[in-house]
Amino acid sequence: MGATGNVGRKIVQGLLAAGEPVRAVGRNERVLAELAAAGAEPVAGDAGDAAFLTAAFRGADAVHTMLPYSATAPDFRAEQAALGTAIATAVRESGVRKVVAQSSLGAELAEGTGFIAASLHPHERRLRALDGVDVLLLRPTLFFESVVAGAAGVEATGVYADVIAPDVPVPMISTRDVAAAAVEALRARDWTHGEVRELLGPRDLTYPEAARILGAAMGRPDLEYVQLPGAEMAAALVQAGFSPDTAALQVEMGEAISSGTITPQGGRTHRNTTPTRFEDVVSELLEEAS
Repeated sequence: MGATGNVGRKIVQGLLAAGEPVRAVGRNERVLAELAAAGAEPVAGDAGDAAFLTAAFRGADAVHTMLPYSATAPDFRAEQAALGTAIATAVRESGVRKVVAQSSLGAELAEGTGFIAASLHPHERRLRALDGVDVLLLRPTLFFESVVAGAAGVEATGVYADVIAPDVPVPMISTRDVAAAAVEALRARDWTHGEVRELLGPRDLTYPEAARILGAAMGRPDLEYVQLPGAEMAAALVQAGFSPDTAALQVEMGEAISSGTITPQGGRTHRNTTPTRFEDVVSELLEEAS
């Protein structure tokens, strides 16, 4: 699933490079055509359609699942519950026995984490309840892409702004490292049901540090980070196209990161530390976003 997205496309490419047969499931037909030209079997359809997903999953040795995200959803929880139910139904009905589920750091918490509590916490519980299916929960931290998404605001205001306190170190990760972990797991299929693997990126960065790296790539080496009050951040997000519901959830998630509520459960280890630095990919991400 998610074969045409930031992580999923890289998973497909990694599996194909390793000589694995891949069924690429997504909605962007242009990207699916590119993946088909590279050797994947393209399957286009609606991620909320359990019958479609069941057919797409059937016969697979292992499946990568993810919950599609919409910042404009008027009722994010309801939308995510419907999508998650379709995924769980498809896993059960298709007969697949190995599933890698893309989740998030903090998904063990039932409340207070914004998007994560509204979506991934209940979805992890939904998948854990499946009988006879070995589910691996990949929990990456904040994506570098999420940081780069703030570049549009920089152009408008001259500063980088968010709700996260400037002195809080935050683990951040490249989607290429998330995809690499998924590829490794899908090929090995060596996990037990409900196993959790956190992915923390190469090092923690404060938001002022991340802003300086971003600013250097944008030709703004002195880019300043400004912490916004939650209400002001929510209003800015709504102006940028978020629904009021998703804006509030985004702010709550940021505040949970800032307070230390969302934190690695196992600390930083060699296994969960990944290699790609923000400096390595920031220019590429800016080009993709432009």
